[in-house]
Amino acid sequence: MIKEFKEFIARGNVIDLAVGVIIGSAFTAIVKSLTNNLINPLIGIFLGRIDLSNLKVSIGDATFKYGAFLNSVINFFIVAIVVFLLVKIINKAVNNKSTEDDVEEETPAASEQYLAEIRDLLKEQSKK
Repeated sequence: MIKEFKEFIARGNVIDLAVGVIIGSAFTAIVKSLTNNLINPLIGIFLGRIDLSNLKVSIGDATFKYGAFLNSVINFFIVAIVVFLLVKIINKAVNNKSTEDDVEEETPAASEQYLAEIRDLLKEQSKK
């Protein structure tokens, strides 16, 4: 069982996933700070309140904290935009690399061309 666990952990996908989760959680903290310290005060200038998280509506005994919800929506959109841009950049880099590989595969090396010519000449001589 320990051997299977070592094999599982040693897989590249598991390690990549762990790194992604760690970076994602750190990125989430940065986005929350950006929202709370920069974006909310900017929105607060127009609304007259700097702290959106305290916006709420009370109906009877129920309290609806729509300001905290707005913070979460803003955080989501920031993360979504950044992830979209990262995926777009990575796809562009991968596509450029694959087209460069295709170009390299289409043009054989000079030594391969010489070997192909020698092979063809030997075939012609063996037919005579």
